[in-house]
Amino acid sequence: MTNHSDSQVPRQEIFKNVQANGNITVGNITQIYKTVNNLGELPKPTGFPQNIPASNTDKFVGRERELERLHQHLQSNHSVVIAAVEGMGGVGKTELAIQYSLLHLQLDNYPSGICWLRARESDIGLQILEFATTDLGLQPPEDLELPERVRWCWQHWRQGETLIVFDDVKNYSHVKPYLPPQPSQFKVLITTRLKLDLASSLFLEVLSETDALLLLAQLIGEEKQNQELALAKELCQRLGYLPLALQLVGRYVKKRNITLADMLKRLEEKGLGHPSLVVKENDPTWTLNVKNGVAAAFELSWSELSDDAQQLGCLLSLFALAPIPWSLVEGAATEQDSEELEDARVELENLHLLQGGDTYQLHQLIQEFLRNKQNNLVNADEQKDNFCKALVEVAQSIPDSPTLQLITSVKDAIAHLAEIAQNLTDAVSDENLIWVFAGLNRFYSGQGLYAIAEPWCQQCVSVVQTRLGEKHPDVATSYNNLAGLYDSQGRYSEAEPLYKKALELRQGLLGEEHPDVASSYNNLAELYKSQGRYSEAEPLLKEALELRQGLLGEEHPDVATSYNNLAGLYKSQGRYSEAEPLYKKALLLRQRLLGEEHPDVATSYNNLAGLYDFQGRYSEAEPLYKKALLLMQGLLGEEHPDVASSYNNLTGLYKSQGRYSEAEPLYKKALLLRQRLLGEEHPDVASSYNNLALLYKSQGRYSEAEPLYKKALLLMQRLLGEEHPSVATSYNNLAEL
Repeated sequence: MTNHSDSQVPRQEIFKNVQANGNITVGNITQIYKTVNNLGELPKPTGFPQNIPASNTDKFVGRERELERLHQHLQSNHSVVIAAVEGMGGVGKTELAIQYSLLHLQLDNYPSGICWLRARESDIGLQILEFATTDLGLQPPEDLELPERVRWCWQHWRQGETLIVFDDVKNYSHVKPYLPPQPSQFKVLITTRLKLDLASSLFLEVLSETDALLLLAQLIGEEKQNQELALAKELCQRLGYLPLALQLVGRYVKKRNITLADMLKRLEEKGLGHPSLVVKENDPTWTLNVKNGVAAAFELSWSELSDDAQQLGCLLSLFALAPIPWSLVEGAATEQDSEELEDARVELENLHLLQGGDTYQLHQLIQEFLRNKQNNLVNADEQKDNFCKALVEVAQSIPDSPTLQLITSVKDAIAHLAEIAQNLTDAVSDENLIWVFAGLNRFYSGQGLYAIAEPWCQQCVSVVQTRLGEKHPDVATSYNNLAGLYDSQGRYSEAEPLYKKALELRQGLLGEEHPDVASSYNNLAELYKSQGRYSEAEPLLKEALELRQGLLGEEHPDVATSYNNLAGLYKSQGRYSEAEPLYKKALLLRQRLLGEEHPDVATSYNNLAGLYDFQGRYSEAEPLYKKALLLMQGLLGEEHPDVASSYNNLTGLYKSQGRYSEAEPLYKKALLLRQRLLGEEHPDVASSYNNLALLYKSQGRYSEAEPLYKKALLLMQRLLGEEHPSVATSYNNLAEL
């Protein structure tokens, strides 16, 4: 607590300087609050009519700029000025108005009185009369009606600037008849949960992390906070930086003398229902003048909502704590008329329960409050079902190779899909269950973000197995997807048993004649090819091609993929004359079926170019490599493993032609991209080390080549095993050096 005697002199000097200057700045206000925690602690000047209520806080922090702006609004001209402080329940609107009133009481800016009115109560007119008679000594005629008596008071008020505060206005039309006349000496300050859209409205946000920590430290002690700083930050975040919540929880921690870890655990168990966040009637001992707990503060806003707005609030609570696209809300509320839905949204916005424009956001404690309400809805299960269906539709729209454009179009839905995966799988139907995780996997692994995709694939196996049992096609798919992720990361020994499990399950459940069985053959074969196990790969690739042709017909993207993959095997074996017609077939099919602007078409260009490159047909290879690179950059963005591969391939061509100055920066680009996207432990990174070493060797830069060759060899041995052809090549390269 501040020592008043030590700080009194500088504080009085600040007040005098401000009074002389006639204008108060953020700097002045900051200086004042550095010398005193709360202006309510100061002796109030005598001779001023005022009924400012007691402060609700020990320490007032983080609102200096708002206090300055508020004064600017109120002093903008000499007619009646109405400034409104708007915001959600618990954000500190009333406290800001109290501190503003106390500050300008000390500065003598409202010499004719500061009149505080409790606007949520119905007797506003009587409150004005009481202040006028008790504090100003006015005697309005008894024979007038209440509105006329109030008007008489305004007319006979003592001369000089006056501040009238209407605190917690819930209906502006109820206040309007009691506003002072214009032009006049009166400045009117309104605090409200409503969105009034006045020219001088000030929207009050939650505290910054810095100010929230400052407030918490004042309540629990700086030493305790410094000892548990990481937990203090977590607690502030858990409470959404809401001043009311921080006040209540901080006092609870201090009173109980518990650790912040304990407090977080208790909040996790009981949420808004925890005693720290509930203010009991007739128990002001540790809550000062706070009358409502957090849930009770929100309840005041909830009670103002129509049934439709309450329903929408409950639906919004199911979304993650992330921006919510309105299109997703419409998708989840299909039974409601779009205009009625908009009306409900406007109600929530008007009470500051919802913020946003194209996307919307709930404060986390409001979300928690609304989730509690949602659990008690008669149609709670139906609402969850519709919510999940809307997000599953998004998941199903994500292809295996999503373009940058598609990634951008669905990215705002991903956090909400993850929310379902984490907390709402019980509300997802059996047939849609796998799609929740498949959508997340495709979104992340399609961008090369394998580390983020992995836990979703692992969770998918667990959740789908538990729900559907081992003998189910979706379990096979979940094995396949996890294997594919490991395969993409070069983790072949982990991928193989999962691919085999998926194949066996599919054969047993679906029979041999099924597209999913063909996919399993293809995936296992591609794994073998990556490991140099060509004799095992070839029959599986042929089996996959024949199955797909028979089941899907020639005109199908999966058939094109089979042609492409079989061609790749032949190229790896040096069977170029067999590979070329298959690569061309795959390219033509993909162009016809998918259009030119597709990642698979870019892959076909790249693969055909690679074949020509291997054969020394550089003039045919270069334009195809460049086409592939431009397509991939446009479709996938610069930060993608396939773009890194394109750089690498084009660079290999330049090296083969002796165009070293063009090759080196691209090799380095490819290496850095692969390291960033795939991590150090990946075969493609080893390949990049090897290729850059080859370039240096070709230029006679042997001292630079050797460490890269060694790095590549060690990585390949560790990742691919000693028996892989690439390891043999690495030994050979190092030996030739």
